[in-house]
Formats: sequence, C-alpha cells, structure tokens
Amino acid sequence: MPNRRRSLLAAALAAFVALPAAAQVELKLGHVGGPGSLFELSANEFARRANEKLGGKAKVVVFGSSQLGGDRELMQKLRLGTVDFAIPSTVMSSEVDAFGMFEMPYLVKNREHMKKIEAGVVWPALAPLAEAKGYKLLAVWENGFRHITTNTKPIVKPADLGAMKLRVPQGKWRVKMFQAYGANPSPMALSEVFVALQTGVMDGQENPLTQIYSSKFQEVQKYLSMTGHVYTPAFLATGARRFGTLPPDVQAVLAQAAKDTQPYVYEQAAKLDNDLLDKIKAAGVKVNEADKDAFIAASKGVYDEFAKEVPDGGKLVEQAISLGKGM
Repeated sequence: MPNRRRSLLAAALAAFVALPAAAQVELKLGHVGGPGSLFELSANEFARRANEKLGGKAKVVVFGSSQLGGDRELMQKLRLGTVDFAIPSTVMSSEVDAFGMFEMPYLVKNREHMKKIEAGVVWPALAPLAEAKGYKLLAVWENGFRHITTNTKPIVKPADLGAMKLRVPQGKWRVKMFQAYGANPSPMALSEVFVALQTGVMDGQENPLTQIYSSKFQEVQKYLSMTGHVYTPAFLATGARRFGTLPPDVQAVLAQAAKDTQPYVYEQAAKLDNDLLDKIKAAGVKVNEADKDAFIAASKGVYDEFAKEVPDGGKLVEQAISLGKGM
C-alpha cells in the first residue's frame, strides 16, 4: 500500500509540473516598427489585452524593430506558421492586388472615412481575398498619413521630385505613383533606410511621422514636406492555417482583443501626429506644406492604371471615394 501511494503521489506531482509547460503556447508577433512607433504601441496594447484574457492558455510575445524579419519575410513566415502575427501595411498590396487601393493618392480623407471603408470594403471584399492567399485579418489598425523627407530640397510640387532617389516601401503602386511624380523610387526594407539616407544612397524617403521619428530619420534628413499623399492602414494579420489550429476559445480571445485595440491605436495615432511634428522641428528639420492640389492632379494616371490592371480595382476605389462624400 505505501508503494502504491508513493506511485500515485509521484504521478500527481509529474502532472502538476508538466501542466504549465504543455498548456501555454507562445504566439510570436513580429513588426518592423522601432521603439516608440505606433506599431510598437499597437502591438504591446494588443498583447496586454490578449494575455489578460488568455489565462495561461497562450501568451502573445512581441518582437519589434524587424527582429523577426522585414515585411516580406514576415508575410512568408505567417504563411509557414513560423510567426503567428504581423502588422503589414503597404506590403499587403504585393500579396493581394486589391489592397493596392490604399496606395491610391489622397484616397482616404481621415480616420472616420477609414472606418467606413473598413466596414464597407475591407471586411466584405478584401479580407476574403487575403484569406484565399493564406492570410487572416484580425483587425484594421494604422500606419498613418505619409509625408516626404529629403536631404536636397523641400518638396512643394511633384516637379520638385524630379530624378530624386527616394526610398519607398515594398509595394508596386507606391513605385508607380512616385514615378508618375518624376522621382526615382526604390523599394527598400525599413531597417535599411537610415543608413541609406545617412550615406546618400537615397536622397529621401516617405513615411508617417511615427515611423520617421522612431526610425530617427530626423537625424539624417534636412526637410520634411507635409504632402499627406497616402494614408496607409495597417492590419493585424495571422496565417489562416496556423490560426485555425488554435483552440476556438483562444481564437475568440485573440480576435476580440485585436478589434478592441483599434480605438487605442487611433487615439495614439492622433496624439503622435501632433507631438512628433514638434519634436521633428525641434531636431532642426525644416517643415513646409506641399501643394496637394498639384499632387492630386498628377495622380490621375495611377488611378487609371489601377482600374485597368486590378480586377474590380476601379469599383473598389469608387466605393471608397463614395463613402467619403460630404466628410
């Protein structure tokens, strides 16, 4: 009898020790944002909300600053299931053609307009296209309104970009847009841009203020031109196959936490828009307003090409524009 009791006790202790290791799954979230960026704030808030509700069943762990790879690598790792979440923005247009609608200049007026596009276009039309390519969208977050920084001169009109070596993210429509404006755009991973600007490999780049400041571009650029040429949403994305292997209750917590994080993202984005402009000016960067009407006039060809090349591209753009009327 004592031997049997000892055996039962040993089995119980073994089960107790093994349970936490077996129960908790680490879910990796990779993004390209630097310290203090909107991506970092968004990812950390999502992880906090999710981990509070997961109760030890799983844990979201965040890896920023391209630690798990650049945008292209992260998208590949989502499909392979070696990374659980990423925050793609422009790169979505390279994965699913229809997402190129968000590369159309001056399409999105403001965050309220984006909310209407999210409800009317993203979930019914774009999310299923992403899922067909192996990606599941959990939420629409933000990258932001993009502006141009340069080392050569301020940008007021498209002609000022003539032959300028400009870094752009990895999405073909951004390349086409800046070619239409007369620049010489080159796609490049965000993690490589600082050195490219510092060494003169690139004359300038374009990004939201949060990426400009958190990437320290104000240390290697002289001018910031407030073009606001594109508003880029960001998406909390996961691999559809990998996500489907998680227990249903874990999936539900993650999906809800992702959506619940959006108001925080928009609130922080608006705050950063104001705070970071002052900080960039304080760093010695000269800030100017661009002639947006001139940029809009130079953008027609990009819209026309998108409508011809992408199935239902013109229809999606028209729907998005109609949702912003009167705003």
